[in-house]
Amino acid sequence: MTLPQSSKISSRNVKYIVIAVAALVLVAGVFFMTRSKPLPVIVKTVERGNVEASVSNTRAGTVKPCRRAKLAPPAGGQISKMLVKKGDRVEAGQILLELWDKDMHAQERLSRDQLKTSELRVREVCSMAEASQRDADRSKELRDKGFISSQQLDRALTDAQSRQAACDGARSDIQQSRARIEVAQTGLERMVLRAPFAGIVADISGELGEYATPSPPGILTLPAIDLIDDSCMFVSAPIDEVDAAKLKLGQNSRITLDAIKGRIFPGQVKRIAPYVQEVEKQARTVEVEVEFTELPKSENLLVGYSADVEIVHDLHAKVLRIPTQTLMEGKRVLLYGSDGKLEERVVVTGLANWEYTEVISGLKEGDQIVTSLDRPGIKAGVSVQPEAASAAK
Repeated sequence: MTLPQSSKISSRNVKYIVIAVAALVLVAGVFFMTRSKPLPVIVKTVERGNVEASVSNTRAGTVKPCRRAKLAPPAGGQISKMLVKKGDRVEAGQILLELWDKDMHAQERLSRDQLKTSELRVREVCSMAEASQRDADRSKELRDKGFISSQQLDRALTDAQSRQAACDGARSDIQQSRARIEVAQTGLERMVLRAPFAGIVADISGELGEYATPSPPGILTLPAIDLIDDSCMFVSAPIDEVDAAKLKLGQNSRITLDAIKGRIFPGQVKRIAPYVQEVEKQARTVEVEVEFTELPKSENLLVGYSADVEIVHDLHAKVLRIPTQTLMEGKRVLLYGSDGKLEERVVVTGLANWEYTEVISGLKEGDQIVTSLDRPGIKAGVSVQPEAASAAK
């Protein structure tokens, strides 16, 4: 009687155990299927590097040559020879154009002919003066011997002196003739336009037969030739007045050009305007000139290109730094912990720019912080999984 009852109770217990195990498995399965998966994030390892502070121009700058001359002949006249054209490269002292100057050449030839005449007259008059002086010397000897009277000696001496004066006058005529030649040559130089420096002809406003004249004071006239020295160039750019106090001569700069994409050219500050421009009342600026450290050789750098400059005025080398984009409001960052969860950390920052921010305290080298802050669900306390590419990097 007892054995059947014990068997019945045992079977009932087994049934309950099976049901309980099945329920546990079901609950575990539901939990496993419904539990939240770690969110994928991009992390960045905190490392050491350089952090610099810089200022940039408020409006587009312009590439300008170190020397540019708008040339006109020293004197007015009709253009008889145009010896260059647009785009020509010229050397210093090279003749660019000539004005009609036949009258000046005629004056020079006349002056040279007068010089020859004066030289011939000097020979004649001075030879006669020498002969008269010899006669005077002989007359003196004869008077001492009593062969001639004192009156005859006086006449000989007076004739020698007058002829010597005529000789001196003829020599002064030579000097005057030479001076007239120099005047004529100076006038001819004023009829020629020469390049004051080596460069390239940017523009020509005169044509053969046209009348060219220098610009009188107060009257603007077009220059005959626009000459550019393209061996030296710089960027003139406006910097906001609030940043002007940070600028100093010789500071390193980076130049970018809209026409040459993907290239950064080194430069240095060579001039800071001593005044503030009031082109716009609400945006006053200081004009700054940044010179190219070395002109590009492979690119065609042209005067007039629009350009931007970034002037570095402070630099902290080999400091702990993080990407500036990883900073949240209140100077907080999300730290990837060893348990796979995100931890909020407040940091003390130093020098900063758009790319990097110096970390003085709050993080250590080798820490990993989240850079993908814009992804949904990213906040302190959640479980995350660094993306493979980010983790490998």
